[in-house]
This record gives sequence, structure tokens and C-alpha cells, in this order.
Amino acid sequence: MADTEKNFTTEEREAMQAAAKEARTRRSRAKKSPEELRAAGEADLKEAVAKLTDEDRQLAEKLHALVSEVAPELVPRTYYGMPAWGRDGKVLCFFQPASKFKVRYGTFGFEPISHLDDGTVWPTAYAVTALTEKDLEFLAARIRQAIS
Repeated sequence: MADTEKNFTTEEREAMQAAAKEARTRRSRAKKSPEELRAAGEADLKEAVAKLTDEDRQLAEKLHALVSEVAPELVPRTYYGMPAWGRDGKVLCFFQPASKFKVRYGTFGFEPISHLDDGTVWPTAYAVTALTEKDLEFLAARIRQAIS
């Protein structure tokens, strides 16, 4: 048994494989125009969303619509095989579906390039089991702050 098989779960290995594939894809798209990159990223994100369970797919679709509305400058993409949105080639926020790691809730998270700093402690991820209008408003405010 290889060391990676002993140290990582199947889901973790799949995420690493997805990240390696994404890196290869980014290199192959290096000379594409911003419009072509956006279209390709949108297609990648939609393909990843289509593979999700019904519950996760509904959440991912709502989050994609929200991010697209609130921060249209963010480019859709995937991140370890998960739906994500970024700028300047870096991920700013992402959705980790519950089914990806067989946990009870999905996570909408932010990477360090986001501007969420508030004192010496601040949240960078939120557990998501459903998205009400109030939840969407809350996350929209976080996204606006993150891109500021």
C-alpha cells in the first residue's frame, strides 16, 4: 500500500487529483483572453456542480448565482474539484459540499486574499445546510467585504 493510501482518505486523494488537473488546465489556458478564461471557468464550475448530490447542487447553484450577482468581477473556477470564484488567478471564495468529505454541512469559505480582517480574530468559513433570503443577504455582505 502506498504511503498516500495510508495517510489520506479517498476523498482527500480525489481532491488532490482534482487540484493537479486544475493546475494543468490553468497552464494550458495561460494565453487565453479574460473572456475565454471566464467562459472556461464557468464551464468547469458547472460541470463540478452537476456532479453533486441534489442538496449540495442546490446550494452550489444558489451560491454561484449570489457570487455572480454581488461580485461579477470574480471568475468562476474549481478549487480541489469544488465550485470557487477568484481573481488574478487566485481563489477568493469557494463552496465545499457536504458530500465531498461526507460531513453534515457544506462550507462557504474564503481564502487569505479576501479582506475579511476584523481585529485579531475573524471568521473565514461558514457552515451551510440551507440558504434563506436572510442567509444570502448575510453572505452577500461577506462577499462585498472580501472583494473590497
